Amino acid sequence: MQRRAHEAVLDAMQRRLNPKLDAMTLRRRTIEHVFGKLKHWMGSNHFLTRRLENVGTEMSRMVLAYNLKRAT
Repeated sequence: MQRRAHEAVLDAMQRRLNPKLDAMTLRRRTIEHVFGKLKHWMGSNHFLTRRLENVGTEMSRMVLAYNLKRAT
């Protein structure tokens, strides 16, 4: 009996992460910082559109504005 449909994949990922206990902490420090800045600078706390294609477009615009703001 399995707990999840993809339990083997999750177990394999956990085995890879166990030697590097701080890998997720490092990832959060480097990646989540950018999204936090986007939310703070752009004043957005949720996406205004629905469906993956539209949300992707909205995210691309926010990232473009973020990059332009940093370039100036």
